[in-house]
Amino acid sequence: MLSKELLDILACPQCKGELTLTPAGDGLICAPCKLLYEIRDDIPIMLIDEAKKID
Repeated sequence: MLSKELLDILACPQCKGELTLTPAGDGLICAPCKLLYEIRDDIPIMLIDEAKKID
């Protein structure tokens, strides 16, 4: 699980906006960009090319 301090400083690499943790804790969501950044082995994958589009 990501620490609160890390979540506070992470931002969307595309729009620099705020990210929210998914309810399952397995990803970070940028609502304005509608992107999901996965968390693998407690490491957020903050690459725009690897983010998944969400509706």
